[in-house]
Amino acid sequence: MPQFADYEQARAWLAQHPQVRYVDLLLPDQLGIPRGKRVTAAELEGVHRHGLLLPASMFALDVLGGTVQETGLGFDDGDADRLCLPVPGSLAPVPWLGEHVAQMQVAMYEHDRAPFFGDPRHVLERVVANYAERGLTPVMAVELEFYFVDRERTPEGHAQPPRQPLSGRRESKTQINSMAELAEYSAVITAIDDAAQAQGLPTGTVLAEYGPGQFEVNLHHVDDALLACDHAIRLKRLVKGIALAHGLEATFMPKPYRDHAGSGAHLHVSVVDREGRNIFAAEDAAGSAELRHAIGGLAATMSDSIAICAPTANSYRRYQPEAYVPLSPSWSVNNRGVAFRVPHGPPASRRVEHRVAGADANPYLLAAVVLAGMLRGLEQRLDPGPVLNGNAYRDSTPSIPLTWAEALAVFERSEFAGEAFGVRFVEHYARTRRGEMRDFLSYVSALEYDWYLTTS
Repeated sequence: MPQFADYEQARAWLAQHPQVRYVDLLLPDQLGIPRGKRVTAAELEGVHRHGLLLPASMFALDVLGGTVQETGLGFDDGDADRLCLPVPGSLAPVPWLGEHVAQMQVAMYEHDRAPFFGDPRHVLERVVANYAERGLTPVMAVELEFYFVDRERTPEGHAQPPRQPLSGRRESKTQINSMAELAEYSAVITAIDDAAQAQGLPTGTVLAEYGPGQFEVNLHHVDDALLACDHAIRLKRLVKGIALAHGLEATFMPKPYRDHAGSGAHLHVSVVDREGRNIFAAEDAAGSAELRHAIGGLAATMSDSIAICAPTANSYRRYQPEAYVPLSPSWSVNNRGVAFRVPHGPPASRRVEHRVAGADANPYLLAAVVLAGMLRGLEQRLDPGPVLNGNAYRDSTPSIPLTWAEALAVFERSEFAGEAFGVRFVEHYARTRRGEMRDFLSYVSALEYDWYLTTS
């Protein structure tokens, strides 16, 4: 059942922040890109009581903001408005825009306040409700990888690593867990942490990843999957905003460089029962039988989920051998080459780390497909197969869809996806993504001219 925000809480917050004049109302679209409007602080009461009107085509947009007409939410629908209402607890300052601006998330509803089918947050809401009906609660944390890039492109129009803030050098080497890299970007990383604290985001570890200017920020786990994904949406906006304020750009593009690591979105998930006990806890490092069944569900539905984990053309460039990106439904303990990793830790902390998705995946849809897969495994007591020990790329065969068209076809035909997301949403998502795919493939790239113009 949707929860609606209480304006009295917003009123109290505004009283504590009298300098706030404007509030950015954020509606994450199908790709998690924030859309919305800026309203005055005085208008926020009306938004709570009567809603904000935005067209339903917000959920029929391609990555460039064009409406995919095949969805029926453009001209066929008269670009009709739906109601958007605030997400409880999401009002927060926006430090990088100054003290006069705050932000708040909204979700879309029909005019009778029934959840709008195309809003990914409501898709996840329904999956979480399935857990609640069984007396179970998912506990989730999100890890996001991203690159800082120079605001200036190369002469060819490509991204390039920025000049490091202290040395002025443009790094091109791989620097996993480099303290020197952290020191170079210390000011911007500190600003990200300060802004996260101001917004109440539970950020934790920050580490330098494999690529030049690549970092990972970990969010602490919470026992509310919707809130965990809200945190991820806000963190992405925050990182981009702070980077710009420091003369950089930040990108969650899955594969900005051909020869460097891609950026992923990793979900850490456990499940607690009515007594608050982790049903995955066990002395065995591989976890309980329930954890293995949950992983079995993830393995059985991995191919069906790739269109969610990899929603854009660039997503598929990330799936490369020996790049710490899984190519098959493998699982293991403390092995980062597999799709479903059980991290090392004390028995009470047993969980699965889902390592399949790129950083461009919509957090709500990613969480929905992961939790639905796990629930299927738990209910059907699915076997994930033997633990993989060693090199996941040598010891398993790639078996997932590795092209955009194939992934969409599998998703559209999937009985699992229809059950988890609803058939109407599956058709809508596939039409939107396929519309963007057709447009993308219609362009002739510079590389094609280099390779084929004189050789054909």
